This record gives sequence, structure tokens and C-alpha cells, in this order.
Amino acid sequence: MPFDPDRVTTVTFDSYSTVVDVEAAATALADVVPDPEPVSNLWRAHSLMYTMVANHVDAYQPFYEMNRDALTHALDVFGVEYTADERDDILAVYHELDVFEDVRAGMERLADAGYDLYIVSNGNPEMLDSMVAHAGVDDLLEDTVSADEVERFKPDSALYRHAAARTGTPIDEIAHATAGWFDVQGASHAGMQGVWVDRKDDPWVTFDGEPDLTVADFHGLADTLDA
Repeated sequence: MPFDPDRVTTVTFDSYSTVVDVEAAATALADVVPDPEPVSNLWRAHSLMYTMVANHVDAYQPFYEMNRDALTHALDVFGVEYTADERDDILAVYHELDVFEDVRAGMERLADAGYDLYIVSNGNPEMLDSMVAHAGVDDLLEDTVSADEVERFKPDSALYRHAAARTGTPIDEIAHATAGWFDVQGASHAGMQGVWVDRKDDPWVTFDGEPDLTVADFHGLADTLDA
């Protein structure tokens, strides 16, 4: 279905990979890993895999703990020698990941145009508090919505329905902006308009339809909403 800007009153944003760059986590691995990129990629892949499996087997735990388990697995797969303190120091990078350059200005345009802005994330509340503070966008957001509140991770529709209830917005009046293809589809299936933030100019996945809107950054979304 084509994106309908006239329906949108609220914009929700994913956090990791959308507001902040998870690929920057590779730099935190450099002290213990000669080639951090493949370790970082496996860490991220398993972190997401664990959340999706947890939805199906009712094995919820806060995302920070999921992320620790995924990092532990990635380090072990690559035979990295590390202490628990070194591992936790690497994990702590999630509190201060690099912020994409368009985030603050793009959000400002949307907020100034009267849209209510929220973060909707797998991250637990402590992670989101530190991420929002580090990104410097706390004054632009109405609130953050965490998977921890319903103990269901994306792309489970329960999280998106909960987000709509928390924002007090009819779900079909929400545009959800995210870099994650599975998050776009989760939002769309729940009744939101799914906006894919494709900063890398990647091809869309050949699975289950197209995004309602694809933009290169937050300015692209603001342009579409005449903000």
C-alpha cells in the first residue's frame, strides 16, 4: 500500500541501527580481537536471533542480557581469550554508540511540524535512557517504549500494539521508521505504516512485500511528511 502522509500523527523510531550505529561496536572489540569485524557481525546476528527465538519459546530476558549472551558466543566461536570484565567493557559500548548525523536535525523537523515522536525498541529501559541521552534527543521525544514492558521482542505484533496504546495513537496513524527489514514488516503487519531507513542503499529483502516508504535518512521522512 502506498505511504499516506495525511494519516500520520505520530512517528516512532527504532533505536539500534536506526538512531545509533551498531557497527561502531566493532571498535570496542579491537583491544581483544585482531580482526573485530566478523566477531561484531556474528555478535549482532546472534543478538537478533536470540530475541526472535525467545518470542517463540517464551524465554524472555532483557535485551542487555541477550546481547551479553550473543557477545559471549561470538567471542567463543572465534577463540578469543577474554575476562568477564573485558567482555562487559565491550558490551558497555551500547551505552555510547555513534549517532547518525541526520538524527537530531531530522527529528527536530518532525517535532517542529507537530508530530509526536517516540522510540520503540527491543532495548530495555536502562539501555534506552543512556542511548537517548547520548544521542541528545531527549528533548524531542515524548517517551521511549521498551520490549521489556510486554516481554516480547520485534517483530511480534504485541510490541507494536503496546506502543500504539502507550502513545495514545490509533495504530494506523503511526509511521514507524527503522533500518531493520523485519521491524518494517512487524510494524506493517500490526497496522502501522512501515518506513525503511536505508542509509546504505541496500536492496530490499525478497520476502513478504515492500515497505510503505523507503527513505535514505530522517530528512527523507521529514520531506515526505512536509516537515
